[in-house]
Amino acid sequence: MWPGRNTEANSPVEYHREVSSPITFAPERHSFQTDDARLRPIAEKVLAKQRLDFNDGVALYRSGDILAVGWLANFVRERLHGNVAYFNVNRHINPTNVCVAACRLCAFGRRKDGPGAYTMALEEAWQTAASGYNEAVTEFHIVGGLHPDLPFQYFLDLVAGLKERFPQVHIKAFTMVEVAYLAKRAKLSIAETLTKMKESGVDSMPGGGAEIFSDRVRHIICDHKIDGDEWLETARTAHQLGLRSNATMLYGHVENDEDRVDHMLRLRAVQDDTGGFQTFIPLAFHPAHTALDHLPTTTGLTDIRQIAVSRLLLDNFSHIKAYWQMMTAKIAQISLRFGADDIDGTVVEEKIYHDAGATTPQGMRRSDLVRLIREAGREPVERDTLYRNVVRHEDTFTVAV
Repeated sequence: MWPGRNTEANSPVEYHREVSSPITFAPERHSFQTDDARLRPIAEKVLAKQRLDFNDGVALYRSGDILAVGWLANFVRERLHGNVAYFNVNRHINPTNVCVAACRLCAFGRRKDGPGAYTMALEEAWQTAASGYNEAVTEFHIVGGLHPDLPFQYFLDLVAGLKERFPQVHIKAFTMVEVAYLAKRAKLSIAETLTKMKESGVDSMPGGGAEIFSDRVRHIICDHKIDGDEWLETARTAHQLGLRSNATMLYGHVENDEDRVDHMLRLRAVQDDTGGFQTFIPLAFHPAHTALDHLPTTTGLTDIRQIAVSRLLLDNFSHIKAYWQMMTAKIAQISLRFGADDIDGTVVEEKIYHDAGATTPQGMRRSDLVRLIREAGREPVERDTLYRNVVRHEDTFTVAV
């Protein structure tokens, strides 16, 4: 039971927590307080473990009391994870930047014969994977462009070759957008395409390409991609076939608060049905070098609010990730007190957001991630892709099952 107390109609509402869970909570600095009347019924719901609705989500975005919103998100975060913050040792591989979609939001994709276009030969991709293996990575994260000429077999061979060379490494590969495109080119159903990918060695899927599900927004920023319903149905099919995935939302461009809330509630509905989403990752839009470069970048306040609202609305998602590559390591640290329980991993070489002007390092050492988490007052726990604890043994690792 999470009791509440409201002493006067116009005074801040205060809540005091009774901890009966076996999870050890971080020390609480103060009780919940707010002068924003819109947050009081939301706080009652949060503390009673009741689901928030669309109007609650909009109110959280529009509240001027960011500390109260953050307090609620941190409360839920600590109720789920105590003082733990997760990270992993991973390696990004982008086999090609050739893409037919020509999305206005993207600075990564190139036309086939355009300047800067590249496509890795299979051996080159395998060597790229090996070049980031010095810290014994536990995950290869593979996404790329929608290449008009590469056959489906190229991608199956890419994954099979990685599995053969690095059998311990979890392969998280191909967004819902890539799956739908490859299915169309190979003249296969989504289920058939995913089955072949799984048989080749794909263990789970990233969450990219979701952007914003609103048709109005997608027509502006990514008109040539699958629509929101198709993204969700592809994810649903993957989950039904035993492939877990992440989910993302790109924010800070031409969407509004209602679009963001709608996006997360549609993800929440699929999660109710499948339970297949592992983590939610809000992605801050980087406008530089895109067709939308007239737009401003997101502020730190927008970033930490997005993390907090995500944690409060997505009650059936176990994890909320503050992706340090997108929001900087400094904001990711703060986000660990605003609802996030994960800051992603070492990455080694990130291309997509750096092409769009990201100024963060392209990779980070394991020791740096541990330091960031500890400086935020959290306890670092290295995980694998499925959130199992990783135990290090010099140059190797084991996974606690």
